Amino acid sequence: MSIFARPHYTSDVTQFINDLKAKKPTLEAEQRQGRALLWDKKLDASEQADYLDARVEQQPYVYGTSGHPNSQ
Repeated sequence: MSIFARPHYTSDVTQFINDLKAKKPTLEAEQRQGRALLWDKKLDASEQADYLDARVEQQPYVYGTSGHPNSQ
């Protein structure tokens, strides 16, 4: 047995989450459904390549005027 193991201890946060899951068993499924709306998307390789090709390199000093039309 490890000296760091605390088998009889559960934190307040863990107890809260366990109680929440017990009260609402569909919670995890609803979280997955919500995540799928924004995050779990298939990327189109051609669109990703177009995005990377259209990217403009940033100057080393952002506030420089070397590319400004009025610069000398």
